[in-house]
Amino acid sequence: MAAHTTNYVSTFIEVAEDCPADAAQEPPAEKPTIAALHYRLIAEEPYGRTSDDVIFQTQVQRQLLDDTSEAREAFFSKGQACLRSSPLGKRYGWGILSDAEGRVTLVPRESEEYARLAADPTIGHTRAMRSKRA
Repeated sequence: MAAHTTNYVSTFIEVAEDCPADAAQEPPAEKPTIAALHYRLIAEEPYGRTSDDVIFQTQVQRQLLDDTSEAREAFFSKGQACLRSSPLGKRYGWGILSDAEGRVTLVPRESEEYARLAADPTIGHTRAMRSKRA
């Protein structure tokens, strides 16, 4: 059975159209929420992990899955939500850039880098999912 992937390559995930944050905010870290885990996993190692790595590690930490290749294979045997559904782009004002190898980094929406990437025709573009229906 073919494994599913959440990875994007050379793609910029812009913040959702209805994102309430004018500037990027670090999610509260008291509880290991999905937002806090995604933020920590990406921010502590920019371009160090793929989307699949971030999504799987989040589940390992939240649901105490085993961090094994067998568990990862089973996890990705079904489709999983990609980083477009992450609260980072929906609520906290972070763009997510995937490089040519699919490794991700965070880009604050108020930054010059965000504006440059949003206008770059040489990379793919998509948006974080809206929180509410249009």
